[in-house]
Amino acid sequence: MRVLLWLLRLVLFALLLGFAVKNSNPVMLRFFFDLGWQLPLVAVLLLFFAAGAALGVSAVLVSYLRQRREIARLRREADQAAAVRAP
Repeated sequence: MRVLLWLLRLVLFALLLGFAVKNSNPVMLRFFFDLGWQLPLVAVLLLFFAAGAALGVSAVLVSYLRQRREIARLRREADQAAAVRAP
């Protein structure tokens, strides 16, 4: 099973490396006020993928932290109720 997992990782790495090599042409990102950056296409794709992943993680993190606070509050209430019931 471990060998199969490493083989899958190797194949995925080779595919991504081939994608990066084939998309190394420079592209111009244009901003307001005639500002621009010239970067390889694969760098632009990686940058926007990372930004999207970070945005998605931050959106999930807010919900996760809210749920943890709620669970901690409910556990405190359950402990208090158990302490009141126990003689």
